[in-house]
Amino acid sequence: MNLYPVNIESQNDIKKICERIKTDSRALAYLIPKRKILHFFADNVDYRAASFLKQEMLSRGGDTIVTKHVIDGKTEYSDVLIMGTPSQIKSLIQKMSSMPIWGLDELRMKLSNAFTNMNLHEWVMISPNGHRIELSDDTKLMAIMNLTTDSFYAPSRTTENDILKRAEEFLNDGAYIIDIGAESTRPGAHAVDESEELSRIIPALKILRGEFPNALISVDTYKPNVARAAVNEGADIINDISGFEFTDGMPEVIRELRVPYVLSNTKDTPVNMAMKEDSSNEKILSELAEYFASKLERLNDVNELVMIDPGLGFGKSANENFAIVRDIESMKIFGRPILVGHSRKRFTEGIAGTLAVSALMYGRVSLLRVHDVKDNLNALRISKSVHAYR
Repeated sequence: MNLYPVNIESQNDIKKICERIKTDSRALAYLIPKRKILHFFADNVDYRAASFLKQEMLSRGGDTIVTKHVIDGKTEYSDVLIMGTPSQIKSLIQKMSSMPIWGLDELRMKLSNAFTNMNLHEWVMISPNGHRIELSDDTKLMAIMNLTTDSFYAPSRTTENDILKRAEEFLNDGAYIIDIGAESTRPGAHAVDESEELSRIIPALKILRGEFPNALISVDTYKPNVARAAVNEGADIINDISGFEFTDGMPEVIRELRVPYVLSNTKDTPVNMAMKEDSSNEKILSELAEYFASKLERLNDVNELVMIDPGLGFGKSANENFAIVRDIESMKIFGRPILVGHSRKRFTEGIAGTLAVSALMYGRVSLLRVHDVKDNLNALRISKSVHAYR
């Protein structure tokens, strides 16, 4: 007889274990909800609500971590960490519906939405050009094509003469989407005039669409007029690093054209941006949760077109970037595909760090935006093989 721990990360993992044990297949419906403990963090919860959550989760076999003074009422608010199986969390949500006091009603709604959204694993979007964009937890790659002379990674710079060769290489290497940009967003980069950006992007789109009519093409821009012109020339996705902060009118373009949209988080414009020296990462996940909740509320009628990108490297400290990578699945509470752009950014310290992050991201996000398609695809394949092994 041998004994050893096993890692159960997915429903498929527990199915394989049950097959090996020769468990009655009817038991899976009861076993799958017990395979994983979920953790939900909430800040500034009324101490009475925190006490309620503690008692209710304990009674269900779960638990809630609260501040030590909740029990004696010497604090008004407490951060809380709710821990339980899916079935325990569902039972708690039902009980909370009968307690519309102490802020529990608002918390119940947020917990219910998060719980539902975290169980979404597949998305389909149709671009204005009729192309089908299929995203899931089977992580795919978005290849970076820079039509600039000053992008931070020089080999990614592409001239008009090289566009077809570079695009063919990306697609042959396994890129799912090609993302073209005509304005560098590296720290310290100055904005490009709208007419100059258009003069770079539109000819490139014409070339790409002529040779690769079925390829999925994204355009990296935060300017509404550039976005509209790009879609009219065949772009399938608008990738806006600013989260419609730098200019007015982008939400209206998304609504008008019904174009899939990457909603990103950034701390400042590129020219003023710098990597933060502050090593604190305590609040970054809370800040991102508040940011995306607010932005998605403004896009509530076109949420089905939105992908979210936490904006690694955009005005964030190294520790904040690592915190986001570690807890990237916290972004799943919004029920939208997640895109991560980490490629060759300073905190990764080059290609080795980039590939390490890519491997960590497999199965946790839908898209990775990268410079080196072949190498990153190999990293994903290795990670996928590890996840599939039992």
